[in-house]
Amino acid sequence: MQNISSPPDPGAVSPNGRKDGVSRGRVLVVDDDPTVAEVAAGYLERAGYEVGRADDGPMALGSFAEQRPDLVVLDLMLPGMDGFEVCRRMRARGPVPVIMLTARGDEDDRILGLETGADDYVTKPFSPRELVLRVEAVLRRGRRAGPGGPARLGGAGIGLEPLARRATRDGRDLCLTLREFDLLAFFLSHPGQAFTREELMREVWGWDFGDLSTVTVHVRRLRGKVETDPARPRLIHTVWGVGYRMDLPDDDTSGN
Repeated sequence: MQNISSPPDPGAVSPNGRKDGVSRGRVLVVDDDPTVAEVAAGYLERAGYEVGRADDGPMALGSFAEQRPDLVVLDLMLPGMDGFEVCRRMRARGPVPVIMLTARGDEDDRILGLETGADDYVTKPFSPRELVLRVEAVLRRGRRAGPGGPARLGGAGIGLEPLARRATRDGRDLCLTLREFDLLAFFLSHPGQAFTREELMREVWGWDFGDLSTVTVHVRRLRGKVETDPARPRLIHTVWGVGYRMDLPDDDTSGN
């Protein structure tokens, strides 16, 4: 595995072998370490992305407002305004996928990043190739909705419109992150079925690897938005020894 300190090989191809110069989307890299930012940006550019850079929170928010990126790679430890606050302010301006970079090994920091609204995190030192794969996975999930899927999902007062990326509870809009929306859509598509955290990570995140606490945190956040009493959930249940299951008490899976 190549370490972040290694510079990009100018002669190497991108992970997908793309050399056509067609942009796959715009990524904003926010890190005050110029070496990390340069290497991350270099690999993403070679993978076909347009890349903007910022080295602190105010600059990141300015770039975000001026030219909305498709995804943000955001360092947790920034001078003046940390990554948690930057993520919160970005979320207040509009939805955008966020991958957090952290040098900390403390699980509490990683979980706080996910609870702030990050879709994924990568711990330093990291492989630049892995970062590119994570970016691709997050963006792929966000763009997966297509004309072949259902126009509407729902039940028990929950309504979901995959193409419009709109979710409601009892007629009121739900403010969901990209990953929360995908997780709810998956549960609504498979009512009454129990899934392990590994299965949810593979089906919703598109990963065959990763920290399973990511799933746990997102289920907890989703319960907080769709359950009347998250401490006594009646929709998203924990199946001990297995994982999670969504039940629709009114047996209405059509969303009508």
